[in-house]
Amino acid sequence: MKTNIHPIERGLRVGLGLVLVALAFTGPTNPWFLLGLVPLATGLVGWCPPYALLGISTCPKGHRA
Repeated sequence: MKTNIHPIERGLRVGLGLVLVALAFTGPTNPWFLLGLVPLATGLVGWCPPYALLGISTCPKGHRA
C-alpha cells in the first residue's frame, strides 16, 4: 500500500476521527461515533481505499512510500 494522503490531510483526518470517537464518551449514546473510526484509521495508515480505486493521490511525490 503506497501512501496516497497528504500529511496535512492525514492530520485533519486524525483530528476529525478523534473528535467523532470522543463523542461516544461525552455526548448522547449512539453508534454514530463509529463513523469516526474511518477517518482515524485512514489518517493513521496514510492510505485511503477510495483514493486508490479512483487513482487519486494528494500526497506529494517525495513523500510517497
